[in-house]
Amino acid sequence: MNDEESGNRLGSYLRARRELVSPAQAGLPPGGTRRVPGLRREEVALLAGISPDYYLRLERGRDKNPSPQVLESLARVLRLDEIERTYLLGLASARPRAPRRKRPEHVPARVHELLAHLQIPAFVEGRAFDVLASNPMAVALNPQLRPGRNRLRSVLLDPEEQAFQQDWTKATADLVAALRTTVGDDTDNPRFVELVGELALSSERFRTLWARHDVRGLDGGTATVHHPVVGDLRLHRDKLPVDDVLLVVYYPDKGSDSDEKLRLLAALSHTESAGAAHAGQANDPAERTP
Repeated sequence: MNDEESGNRLGSYLRARRELVSPAQAGLPPGGTRRVPGLRREEVALLAGISPDYYLRLERGRDKNPSPQVLESLARVLRLDEIERTYLLGLASARPRAPRRKRPEHVPARVHELLAHLQIPAFVEGRAFDVLASNPMAVALNPQLRPGRNRLRSVLLDPEEQAFQQDWTKATADLVAALRTTVGDDTDNPRFVELVGELALSSERFRTLWARHDVRGLDGGTATVHHPVVGDLRLHRDKLPVDDVLLVVYYPDKGSDSDEKLRLLAALSHTESAGAAHAGQANDPAERTP
């Protein structure tokens, strides 16, 4: 059983992060042969101004109540950014809690109405990146945005989704780190347990990223994706909280090449939908002329 499974999430995080900091980054001489990647425990302790024995107790889960001052020193030594520092402080302040009642994620009716009116790709995702609802433009942009799909599973395991992402390496790193942030202290949530277990068994990339304990937000940004019909699209992404879910929208710069391509995609999608509807009517006996 590893530290994370046994509940020693603070120790697991500290160990993962110190393995990512090189002696040179910490201002230490490289020295001779090193048996471990990154910094040694005693080096972290020295740089943080605490005793090696105390740091060892922290990593092994024997002391779960370090002071904020100690945590701030460790965050500095481990070169944590603001999100990572906040995550570290949260791990140390976590307390046992009663199991949370599982509540199904729900898309409000007004959001379904909004999706139907939006002329840009838009969908609703849950905390584990499950697609809960989407509009036709989202599906035209990426078939993996159909309700019932999981974005993280798709980007890690589906070849077409991998080709869709121009920078697959960054996309996977961002999503896995965002999942780690989203999970927080809700580690017994059945959906998170199921998804992490499935991906740990089926994706080496996921196992590598999950072991790094990266955390970051994924509130928005800009990415280039490759559509098999219209080509490369540079799109902005915004995430808007609605109750317990997120409304995600993709949109290009107005008047840009990507804007024109997205309009073409909308026209093609409308033509295909109209053609499918016409074919359905032709095959309906009630619509045939006697």
